[in-house]
Amino acid sequence: MIESILNFLGAGGIAQLSIGELLLTGLVLTQVTIAGVTIYLHRHQAHRALDLHPVVAHFFRFWLWMTTGMVTREWVAIHRKHHAKCETPEDPHSPQVLGIGKVMWQGSELYREEAGKRDTLENYGHMTPDDWLERHVYTPFPYIGVSLMMLIDIALFGMAGLVLWAVQKAWIPFWAAGVINGIGHYWGYRNYETADAARNILPWGLIIGGEELHSNHHAFPASARFSSKWWEFDLGWAYIRLLSLLGLAKVRRVAPQRALVLDGKDTVDLETARAVVRSRMYVMASYAREVIRPVLRQQRKHCDSSCKQALRRARGLLTRDTALINGRARERLEQILARFNDLKIVYQYRLKLQSVWSGKSTGQESLRESLQEWCQQAEATGIASLQEFSRHLRGYSLQPAA
Repeated sequence: MIESILNFLGAGGIAQLSIGELLLTGLVLTQVTIAGVTIYLHRHQAHRALDLHPVVAHFFRFWLWMTTGMVTREWVAIHRKHHAKCETPEDPHSPQVLGIGKVMWQGSELYREEAGKRDTLENYGHMTPDDWLERHVYTPFPYIGVSLMMLIDIALFGMAGLVLWAVQKAWIPFWAAGVINGIGHYWGYRNYETADAARNILPWGLIIGGEELHSNHHAFPASARFSSKWWEFDLGWAYIRLLSLLGLAKVRRVAPQRALVLDGKDTVDLETARAVVRSRMYVMASYAREVIRPVLRQQRKHCDSSCKQALRRARGLLTRDTALINGRARERLEQILARFNDLKIVYQYRLKLQSVWSGKSTGQESLRESLQEWCQQAEATGIASLQEFSRHLRGYSLQPAA
């Protein structure tokens, strides 16, 4: 029975492909679609992280119209609003607000609902294509493209073409609207503690073009490259590098490099202040690794098994952004901090360090003074890991030593 179905699907059409060839064709077609989303819609249009040659940009726009029916202005506006209102009731697709089930399985419905809001398009859809084709073809007639794609697939591949068309049509609603917007804000690992719940969800890099590195993207949204660790693979970035070599793309921005650390600096100067602010995501990741975790390990050495279990549960809360901690978790965290004084101190200094660049102080000199004061107070605590981190922080620089 199964063999008969496979033979039936593999028969017919101009191309006359075998089952294996059809599967390979389906993989290639869906990868062109996800490349269009991640390179053209996401990194080029929504965040302006790179420039694309007009021919490449229009090819992706045309291809996405044919395979998904998506309108550039709508996708860009919804995504920009997601960043601006992330994890709030105004976020178009936050599983933290709407629930993982709704976003995972009804992501395309949420997209269509938000696309129908005029204020979303007006407030967030600027600098998107507005030429004759966009106004008279792509925007008013999105279903003509997908219908034409269905006819082409059937003509080329017979009945199997209908299956290929369905897979193409469902690829973005499932993987992007469902998995990335859903699981990508619900489960996975984080390199940086941002104020949203974004997560990296490996190992889907060869399927969704690097979009699975969602937490990295939220940490550095204007970066054309999503990978951060050496072992993370961003397929979209590989495509961009290839287009750049061919003169068809130009990268405008990537995530800032980690600041240099110079020996022998005893005071915080303006160069240090600028380097710390520019590298603040790296600074907070280092603080978690070099200060909080050593103190946590030390506290665990001197308590019983039940206490150790409580400390293990609190580990994530000690580095999580306060906006993401609910009432019950906050109460648990406060109980731990009340019991372990050193842990309380390093946690408080973490919040103080964040306030240095997120507070109301204006001007570089004010920032320098705030950072200098933080270092002096941190070193006066007597906590070895915090003192060492402060001395390390004073050495931050954007320029190598002369």
